[in-house]
Amino acid sequence: MKKIFSLMLIFTIAMLVIFAGCGRGNKAPVSSTSNDGPTGKILIYTSMYEDIIEAVSKVLARKFPNCQIEFFYGGTGTIQAKVAAEIAANKLGCDMLMVADPAYSLELKEKGLLYAYKSREASHLAFDYDKDGYWYPVRISNMVLAYNPEKYAKNTIPNSLYDFAFDSKVKGAVSMSNPLTSGTAMASITALRDKYGYEYFAALGKQEVKIESGSVALVKLETGECKVIMILEESVLKKREEEKSKLEVIYPTDGTIVVPSTIMTVNDQWSANKNTKAAEAITDWFLGTEGQEAIVDGWMHSARLNFNKIPYDAIPTRQIRDNSMPVNWENCYRQREELRTKFEENVTKKK
Repeated sequence: MKKIFSLMLIFTIAMLVIFAGCGRGNKAPVSSTSNDGPTGKILIYTSMYEDIIEAVSKVLARKFPNCQIEFFYGGTGTIQAKVAAEIAANKLGCDMLMVADPAYSLELKEKGLLYAYKSREASHLAFDYDKDGYWYPVRISNMVLAYNPEKYAKNTIPNSLYDFAFDSKVKGAVSMSNPLTSGTAMASITALRDKYGYEYFAALGKQEVKIESGSVALVKLETGECKVIMILEESVLKKREEEKSKLEVIYPTDGTIVVPSTIMTVNDQWSANKNTKAAEAITDWFLGTEGQEAIVDGWMHSARLNFNKIPYDAIPTRQIRDNSMPVNWENCYRQREELRTKFEENVTKKK
């Protein structure tokens, strides 16, 4: 009997081990990634142009076939208002953001909304990033001047951002975007105020600068209604490539305003889909060489070091960096309301 009991005990233990092993082998881990890359959903709020978003979306769909990646497009003002309303409701509608400049990233980090991720691509970046991993530069936009050589000679119009405001020969024939709604325009007036003081805003008012969208300004440049405009380089390059436009970029002699647009991930407490693992993979892709190729194809400069490809008809990124007007991003964030008020008082309320 003892021998039979021992055999039965050994058999029972063996069966338990087998079943336990089978259970472990069949149970899939709970994760937002698979052997074929990230899964689940990601919603990205972005201020990139819609046609660029459409092109990038197609590449992302091929790269991450098992992850549903969607974009919500809006200008900086629209995105900031949307996020503020969602914060008030205690839930953001997105998982990632790709916004105009680091100033808004500083604000969202301070509010405790962002997720820290140390990207493997960080050491390859040519521009500042958050050392804790809360945000990274993903695309480089440049605020420049532009003119129409078929209407005016380059040596008869301002070639510097200073002269854009102070040269009375172009009074009433200059245009720029609205810093109250555009992040890159806000970055620009921050840099110009820091360099030239609030007198620059007063000069813009006296110059009767037009405050309007880049697309409207480009039309006025073509007709000759505007002699020179302050505009993002990518807007002119896009027009030159797609429409064979004769409009030309002027890289300001007193410095191009370089604006690193940032990518960041919302933490699980606030995000819509709580899919930070997928967001990590998407961040690495955007900062890597393949993602940066897509950025440059969208007429913006790469954020990576020694990235040889440049946008169509642009000058090298390093050449732009070597003659740039610095932007204090803390000032752009902390003094945002003061800057907006001064701009309204001196420029927009005089219209």
